[in-house]
Amino acid sequence: MDIVVTINGKPYDAEILDNESGRAFMALLPLSFEMEDENGNGKCRYLSKKLPVKSEAVGSIAAGDIMLFGASCLIVFYDSSDTDSSYTRIGRIKNPDDLKRIAGRRDADVSFRAR
Repeated sequence: MDIVVTINGKPYDAEILDNESGRAFMALLPLSFEMEDENGNGKCRYLSKKLPVKSEAVGSIAAGDIMLFGASCLIVFYDSSDTDSSYTRIGRIKNPDDLKRIAGRRDADVSFRAR
């Protein structure tokens, strides 16, 4: 399932996984809001609706990963790192090359829309 994620005015192609969590996320689109910087590697926003979860210890995060922490905290990661936390995978930005520069270490305006 293809979507466009726009961060601070720059559009990125992304793919949402065809699983229960991904389908529930797609049903919420379009979305547009400010996301807060989280741990210096991602943008976080609590959704108004809880989504189905299938948390797993992912071990590492890649720039471009779109995941849920718990049932409603949506995170778009702009930097790669190791992690001990568990997440539910939602999808991935396909071309995250300049994502860290565009997202920066400040809050960001982010929108998600179906392609």
